[in-house]
Amino acid sequence: MAVGIFDSGLGGLTVWDAVHKRLPDVPLVYLGDNAHTPYGVRDADDIYELTRSGVARLFDAGCDLVILACNTASAAALRRMQEAWVPQGKRVLGVFVPLIEALTERQWGDNSPPREVAVSNVALFATPATVASRAFQRELAFRAIGVDVEAQACGGVVDAIEEGDMILAEALVRSHVDALKRKMPHPQAAVLGCTHYPLVEEVFRDALGPEVSVYSQPSLVAASLADYLGRHPDKLGQGEEGVFLTTGDPKRVSSRATQFLRREIAFQPA
Repeated sequence: MAVGIFDSGLGGLTVWDAVHKRLPDVPLVYLGDNAHTPYGVRDADDIYELTRSGVARLFDAGCDLVILACNTASAAALRRMQEAWVPQGKRVLGVFVPLIEALTERQWGDNSPPREVAVSNVALFATPATVASRAFQRELAFRAIGVDVEAQACGGVVDAIEEGDMILAEALVRSHVDALKRKMPHPQAAVLGCTHYPLVEEVFRDALGPEVSVYSQPSLVAASLADYLGRHPDKLGQGEEGVFLTTGDPKRVSSRATQFLRREIAFQPA
């Protein structure tokens, strides 16, 4: 009954943590592609091949359902995988869906025409690859009209978090927020479009100010997954044990993960 969670590195642990708290009885198989992180500076074909390889490993681990807990992978690889690769009986879901559901206050199955929503000025903070894909804007346009999205490519933030340099990560976040505000002085909402960013969410909130609503993905993804599994219990795979896998150095990745989640996390070689 295992569910797979894939990320380019450690950021997806924020999703793992939220899902584990929401669905404590579901074994979770986490795979971090730490050997190739960050994805945000890679081209689309490279991201697709790396993501497909990681998802295939999770299928082999007994997962019928895999969550791409990586916005870059969701933006650059998910649609292509769903259209041409995902085996019958398997399912791969991204992290944009719950986010846009929350932002537009409409369910994913609602196929009515796009309509006006409560917010009109949205700041998107994401990796360079996610920004370049314009996947967020495309999916949002299917459901909402009149929303101005200003995207800020947050170069360096993921690298700093992966290296454990939170002082540098904070400085970069504040610099990127300043750059965004020069383009959109008064955003009503801000989307943290990378699962690494909840690790510095309080810095984003402080830099943006209390008047900006901040949408962060882990809790939204967990709630959406719980709803999905309630409607599709057949997508719980045959795996029975939770495990953490990495393409990187297990000892080093375990140490970083333990620092991030403030609990003992032991990774194994993928």
